[in-house]
Amino acid sequence: MMETVPARQGRAVRLRAGQAIRIVNTHGSQVVDTWAFNAADPTEAMSMEHLHAFLGSVFPGQGDALVTNRRRPILILEEDTSPGRHDTVIAACDLHRYQSLGCKGYHDNCTDNLHAALSMIGFPCPQVPAPLNLWMNIPINPDGSITWGEPLSRPGDHVILRAVLDCVVVMSTCPQDMIPINGRDCTPVEVQFQILD
Repeated sequence: MMETVPARQGRAVRLRAGQAIRIVNTHGSQVVDTWAFNAADPTEAMSMEHLHAFLGSVFPGQGDALVTNRRRPILILEEDTSPGRHDTVIAACDLHRYQSLGCKGYHDNCTDNLHAALSMIGFPCPQVPAPLNLWMNIPINPDGSITWGEPLSRPGDHVILRAVLDCVVVMSTCPQDMIPINGRDCTPVEVQFQILD
């Protein structure tokens, strides 16, 4: 059964080793900040810094293991129907990020979405690791500079993440509406997901 992560919100799900989650970019333009925590020890989590060393790349591809801060696989990127551009460099947005962009009041953000989603299932959040930003297009130029690009994904594109460890996966439909990482109209939208055995 397909479930929904509403626009600008987060959801957390528990996966047993061997189960998988299909995350669908329903409208094609939505970035999904994604985390995974060891269900038995929340201090072990999917780590982008460790992933870079493990893969020798900043772009994970279909079939790649996604590793933790203890350098062991927690998820496998089993299937990817999109062009495969996912970001592993940019931290989750937070209130400070939106203030730096000129926002004066509170702004929904992925860091708060992570905390709220984990709270809903009673799972602790001792850290906010850098997420795997599904479908976020951050080209890295030869001089090391980056560009805030629009997603290359299309409506209905999906990834399947297969659990290697019993884990908790968290998804946040990024609320960024001040720069075009969620498409040129800067409008966050919902995505769908499904647990697979």
